Amino acid sequence: VLYIPNIVALIGLGLAVDYSLLIQHRFRSELKVNSSVDQAVIETMRSAGRTVVLSGFIVTGGLACLLLMPIPFVRSLGVAGALVPLISIACALTLQPALLSYFGRKGSTPRKFHGIWERERGANSLITRVTKLVIKKPKLVFLTSTFTLLIAATPMLSLSLTPSSMSAIPKNLESAAALNWAAEKAGAGSITPIAIIMDLGSSGAALSNESKSARIALANSISANPEVFTVAGGEKSPYIDATGRYLRILVISKSEFGSPQTQALVKEIREKYLPESEFPKTVPIFVGGAAAQGVDLIEKLKSTLPLIILFTLLFAFFLLARTFKSIVLPLKAIVLNLLSTSVSYAAIVLVFKYGVGSTLLNTHQVEEIEAWVLIFIFAILFGLTMDYEVFLLSRMKEAIDLGATNEHAIEESLAKTIGVITAAAAVMFVAVMGLASGHFAGLQELGIGLAVGVAIDATIIRTFLLPSTMVLLGRWNWWLPKLFTSQR
Repeated sequence: VLYIPNIVALIGLGLAVDYSLLIQHRFRSELKVNSSVDQAVIETMRSAGRTVVLSGFIVTGGLACLLLMPIPFVRSLGVAGALVPLISIACALTLQPALLSYFGRKGSTPRKFHGIWERERGANSLITRVTKLVIKKPKLVFLTSTFTLLIAATPMLSLSLTPSSMSAIPKNLESAAALNWAAEKAGAGSITPIAIIMDLGSSGAALSNESKSARIALANSISANPEVFTVAGGEKSPYIDATGRYLRILVISKSEFGSPQTQALVKEIREKYLPESEFPKTVPIFVGGAAAQGVDLIEKLKSTLPLIILFTLLFAFFLLARTFKSIVLPLKAIVLNLLSTSVSYAAIVLVFKYGVGSTLLNTHQVEEIEAWVLIFIFAILFGLTMDYEVFLLSRMKEAIDLGATNEHAIEESLAKTIGVITAAAAVMFVAVMGLASGHFAGLQELGIGLAVGVAIDATIIRTFLLPSTMVLLGRWNWWLPKLFTSQR
């Protein structure tokens, strides 16, 4: 939960930069064809303003879907995260046009930077050459880009999850030294023991001979497990309450609470040892503690994440289909989004599990990735990459509506937006790499994943894969079934 304010601020920074750059860039273009500053502002908001609203609503819907997750700290990101794009939209539609109108041409480009901006066309000549290559050989570019990204995403197949990890705590902290000492002397699971709680129904029942016999038998059975360091129990506090009704047994694992071994032990206790115990079947038995909570967390994530992804993608699909009058473009956008997300997951596995570049980046090396990171990366990366998608498609749609061919629309939209997308992605890349420079593994994983996802999306996907796909699809890019056109 402590991470949420920093992550929400990160989302706000990314969206604010995206929207302000898009509007500013369009305003500068409109000033070249409009002598009136106010008219340039109006035309800017008529085009770029609509793009910002569409993008903001898609991001809001994606983050709001996190409310489906029955985990409080994930829901908190959903609530706070959904408010951020709405506030960004409000600022982009009110404050920014007011500032543009007030400062006019003075706020467009400082005179001393005119030379830099004048070289923009020279920079775009490289983009033009790349675009012409894509248009000339779309199959080659498409196959090469797709193959490269699929190969890059393969490490994701070895992804394994943990609720958290004690080994991810910075070693230079005094508390970490104490944890390591306790783990060495009393077992790694002594910090977070597995707690078995029983309600025997009446006062003194936990002190009966039958209860004592069943407790000892259960403890001996669990102790035989090779993963168990020790089992603690007794007839006094903290194992039996003052009334003698409630009984507690503590199981200390040899491995830390987030490890696969401890997760397997929790499941064995629940599914094997407790059902086979001598306690009556009517006795309510609960397995708790950090280790059990971690197992429950991962199970909830695994069962709910597909639903969240489905709702998020459906929401984006319908908004994009309604805006661009096509069902092909939304499907393509979703596939490309999932591809960049997969590569970001693979990057996390490479860096943190296999240690690729971990020395250079000064990151932890762990066997499992913290489960909450995957959800946050999907939600945040979905919003940012969909921003870039909407920026490009909006320009393409404008060109198509003005009578441009498919190839010319692709070339023109890339020339006019790739600079904005690259600048926004660069700012976001630097910002999220700040998380990667932190001391905790979870934040490092989040930072590396977002940085790689943003970089891949703004370069390979937007420059090569997206335009080559649109060239190959041709007129099918704008296909909408008659069933939907009749309802327009």
